[in-house]
Amino acid sequence: QVQLVESGGGLVQPGGSLRLSCAASGFTSDYYAIGWFRQAPGKEREGVSCISASDGIIYYTDSAKGRFTISRDNVKNTVSLQMNSLKPEDTAVYYCATRRSYHCSGSRWEYDYWGQGTQVTVSS
Repeated sequence: QVQLVESGGGLVQPGGSLRLSCAASGFTSDYYAIGWFRQAPGKEREGVSCISASDGIIYYTDSAKGRFTISRDNVKNTVSLQMNSLKPEDTAVYYCATRRSYHCSGSRWEYDYWGQGTQVTVSS
């Protein structure tokens, strides 16, 4: 069955970097769009970035532009999120998710499968 497993979260100081990875199994990730979402305590889950399957089109939320980079390795069936210049407001549980479509969606409700999440804490 479809399974997504995130890794790479942790505690980092403001201005630091982390690289999150999402390992996919049970499907061929180069056919599905894969996105990264995050949820801070007391807040809605929000989209951070997404990479489409068919043409590699990439989307970022405004807060991620210029700081985060999403990439995919279709051989390893993984999608990574490189996060630089981290801020305390980036603190959240980060989830990867996939949907049965080549194309990204900004709505979390349109994603079919989710990982368990990885905690990112940005604090001095």
